[in-house]
Amino acid sequence: MLLIECPWCGPRAESEFTCGGEADIVRPVANENMSDREWGDYVFMRENKRGLHREQWLHTQGCRRWFKVERDTLTYEIKGYETFGGIAARANEGGASK
Repeated sequence: MLLIECPWCGPRAESEFTCGGEADIVRPVANENMSDREWGDYVFMRENKRGLHREQWLHTQGCRRWFKVERDTLTYEIKGYETFGGIAARANEGGASK
């Protein structure tokens, strides 16, 4: 189980959080020229890459705030945290990974 460092509540068990998937996805400008395929790609297609990955997490059983986590998908090690307003903590400066 991961120990996730909530920027507002401190370290908590992974079971208190809900992963919201890939972070930093830019919503396309919707207009009449956008095809159903383009919209479907935005809604459903994600990179799901190996290695460092930025995800958004919700502290569901705590403060109910969203924040971003940079996590290695191979080792599950958390490298850093970021609020939607800026950097909250780096894993090597007080953040937790396991």
